Amino acid sequence: MGTKQFKAESKRLLDLMINSIYTNKEIFLRELISNASDAIDKLYYRSLTDKNITVDRTKLEIKIEVDKENRKIVIKDNGCGMTDKELENNLGTIAKSGSLAFKQANEQKEDINIIGQFGVGFYSAFMVSDKVTVESKSVDSEQGYKWESSGVEGYTIEPCDKKDTGTTITLHIKQDNEEEKYSEFLEDYKLQELIKKYSDYIRYPIKMGTETINSMIPIWKKEKSKVTKEEYNSFYTEKFNDFLQPLKVIHSSVEGQFSYNALLYIPAHLPYDYYSQDYEKGLQLYSNGVLIMDKCSDLLPDYLGFVKGLVDSQDLSLNISREMLQHDRQLKIIAKNIENKIRSELQNMLKNDRENYEKFFNIFGMQLKYGTYNNFGVDKDKIKDLLMFYSSTEKKLVTLSEYVSRMKEGQTSIYYACGESIDKIDLLPQVDSVKDKGYEMLYLPASVDEFVMQTLQEYEGKKFANVCADSTDLETTEEKEELKKVNEENKAMFDFMKEAINSEVDGIRLTHKLKNHPVCLTSEGDLSVKMEKVINSMPNEQKVKAQTILEINENHPIVEKLKKLYENNKDDLKDYTKILYAQARLIEGLPIENPTEISNLVCKFLP
Repeated sequence: MGTKQFKAESKRLLDLMINSIYTNKEIFLRELISNASDAIDKLYYRSLTDKNITVDRTKLEIKIEVDKENRKIVIKDNGCGMTDKELENNLGTIAKSGSLAFKQANEQKEDINIIGQFGVGFYSAFMVSDKVTVESKSVDSEQGYKWESSGVEGYTIEPCDKKDTGTTITLHIKQDNEEEKYSEFLEDYKLQELIKKYSDYIRYPIKMGTETINSMIPIWKKEKSKVTKEEYNSFYTEKFNDFLQPLKVIHSSVEGQFSYNALLYIPAHLPYDYYSQDYEKGLQLYSNGVLIMDKCSDLLPDYLGFVKGLVDSQDLSLNISREMLQHDRQLKIIAKNIENKIRSELQNMLKNDRENYEKFFNIFGMQLKYGTYNNFGVDKDKIKDLLMFYSSTEKKLVTLSEYVSRMKEGQTSIYYACGESIDKIDLLPQVDSVKDKGYEMLYLPASVDEFVMQTLQEYEGKKFANVCADSTDLETTEEKEELKKVNEENKAMFDFMKEAINSEVDGIRLTHKLKNHPVCLTSEGDLSVKMEKVINSMPNEQKVKAQTILEINENHPIVEKLKKLYENNKDDLKDYTKILYAQARLIEGLPIENPTEISNLVCKFLP
């Protein structure tokens, strides 16, 4: 029988697929195994309704054989097989899928599970082969037929003496070249690795020799009650290459518009490269147990990028390469459900297993905080109830909800303070004063914390207030009036002092909020001193400066000293001012531009 030509559009598509669509050559085995599984599915399904077809399900299988010397890989199945016409239609015309046609013809029957919805998957064989031979005998025919092709040149179909029903595909593997080492596919270990990676959950045994390589039944399709904790954990450590057992397992099965199974894990530690550019978030994506994507990033929002696991759905619309999705609507719906499920499980952990949640938050809390203000705070309302901060009164991590539940009567703000550590924050002059009035504060030592507060702005109608900011006001009307009067009386002195430090601050004034401390720096506006430090430490040229006020405790003896110097020794007042400003900067954890000068000035006034 003469060589038949592929149609022009099929020839172009075949050439395109070999050279560009399939960027990952190793998936050829996945495609051919999936097609073999489909063929067995069809035979088994037909045996249920056709009395002339008898099938022993225990003998349905896929076999892989390797002939290294002759550079051949053979994939055999004992499925339904193909007639010469089916070979012509399914393999002679690219994008004509027998599996898809079969599914459409039986779409009312729920027990059909067809993986290969695109016949073009077969053509992935040409990525690694310079010739492909298909010998097939249909369950409906006494005669077997052989289809053979060396690629775009065309194909032949002729009778063959195949005795058993099913299909045998022989790949003649290409010779190695400088770019590709095709010989690796002739190694048993490599083929076993590919079977385990992509086809581990094909429902029929995939055998090499007498050994069955695949697991067949996915753990995520088993009933939760029938999977032990040890099984979940060992699956995680093996599949996701982690040396530690996961902190939490989330196993869910969803039926609906898009049905899927999900098996998700929260690790017990951050990956070493989590904050590097090399880290890839994402879940494994399966279609009917066949791995489609190893890292599907669209399934996880950034703030949950630490979650590992997989999603398996039979409802995905795959494109011809089975590596992408034709429509992302399905994926978006599944992703939204998964996001809600993870958040719900974390909320349950917070409510019912506080100790474990705090472990989780100590590991991944920073990522949740980043997620709060990332993308202009689009996810902040989803995350706010998962956040925890150190409480000045409870001396432990608390939620915003817990803080609000015990606010003092008449309290309208959630108070917080920022610094380099819990201990340093606790020693801030402004904190001491607020603590003395009996208010609870949230201590924020992380660089990201204040950005979170700025993004949230409020919680349950209570605004966030930085105790080191000018806007935080705990004084009575009478105290304010008295302080205003005293500051106006000393305005000239403060203007002089401001010039003495080259207008480094936006103003100098007396305050009542410092208890026993002499001075502090108070921020005005949205940019605090802590935020100034964080932004200026970033690796870019953007430098910012917070608006600050040097506040001096009106009840401290230093005030009378300053007044006397203003009257009698303005030169010494300049030096005093420099020392006081340096003190305030040190308390805030800010650098001093000329520490030698300050050291000499301190020594000047020590005798």
